[in-house]
Amino acid sequence: MPLILPTSLDSTRNISGVAPQLLAALGSGSADLPAVRSVVLVVVDGLGALPLRSHAGHARTLSSAMARKDVAGSVFPTTTAAALTSLLTGAAPGVHGLVGYRVRDTRTDSLVNLLSGWEEGGIDPLQWQGSATLFERAEAIGHPAFAVGIPAYAGSGFSGATLRGAAFHAARSAAERVELAWELADANDGALVYCYLPEVDKAGHRHGVDSAEWVAALEDVDAALSQTVPDGVGVLVTADHGMIDVPHHRQLVLDAAGGWHDGIRHIGGEPRMLHVYAEPDVDQAGLLARWRRDLQGAADVLSRSEAIDAGLFGPVVSDAVRERIGDMLAIARGNVALYDAEAEDQRGRGMIGQHGALTPEEWRVPFIRMGAFRR
Repeated sequence: MPLILPTSLDSTRNISGVAPQLLAALGSGSADLPAVRSVVLVVVDGLGALPLRSHAGHARTLSSAMARKDVAGSVFPTTTAAALTSLLTGAAPGVHGLVGYRVRDTRTDSLVNLLSGWEEGGIDPLQWQGSATLFERAEAIGHPAFAVGIPAYAGSGFSGATLRGAAFHAARSAAERVELAWELADANDGALVYCYLPEVDKAGHRHGVDSAEWVAALEDVDAALSQTVPDGVGVLVTADHGMIDVPHHRQLVLDAAGGWHDGIRHIGGEPRMLHVYAEPDVDQAGLLARWRRDLQGAADVLSRSEAIDAGLFGPVVSDAVRERIGDMLAIARGNVALYDAEAEDQRGRGMIGQHGALTPEEWRVPFIRMGAFRR
């Protein structure tokens, strides 16, 4: 069965192109974004273009500003660690190095969580993510840079990898974060401001994309973004990835009794896209064939080389990043999720909304221009 890929990995508008376009908007502008006085990048974590359109009546501000072609592609895997880093650096995962949710640290031969495990894993953000951030590039050419997020993310390792160069400001509610972002952009001519809204992603994981809780979170974010944008300020609203609901009966549990751990050293990634690390002396060709046979119809299974050659992690994959990628990748099809039964943390099995794979629901995100960007 052939691998199902998005329509194009490199020829369509992609979130990896957002950073250079925003910088261009502070100068002479670009094909997508005209020149403006200041810019605000709003990231609504987890908001796919397809779920947004299917719930347009609950997001009147966003849907009224979104034309048919106002979409972009995410990156692979469609997970926050990889995609948000691409948004905030302009680099593909094969270059910036955050290639999944949980990946192997070759120094310690252990799995590390690239959202919340930096301190516990002893990971240096500069060592793991050496690409210049959008904020460092803005400051280098004389533009003040700010990041507005929730208090818990101030000073985290992931923030160190992605927000370097930005003055961090915290606010608790979505409305307060948007208001603060507008104020910073208005008060600082030439500013580049990032505003992070995680409410939709959190509701989707817990309750599902079609739940009342998800709709309420979308309505809250939409109301926050209805605040009047200051004159001359361009606002781009996008997302790192979308989401798909996985019902309990579509969970495939990989347990040791079923032989899933034979020849396997670590299972990382996340339920929609596993990084599978083999034991050093295993027959990898045989292992790959067995996983393909046993997951036929549920997931695409690729070797590391096949995934890199297909351009999944971008056109370039550095040697250091290559070693972080699993010996095999298992990319879920449809609405299946793959769970490692032997993992210490099983909380993920209670999540309904999932992402990481390549369905349109996960891959396609909004690219909505507001304020001085709106045409």
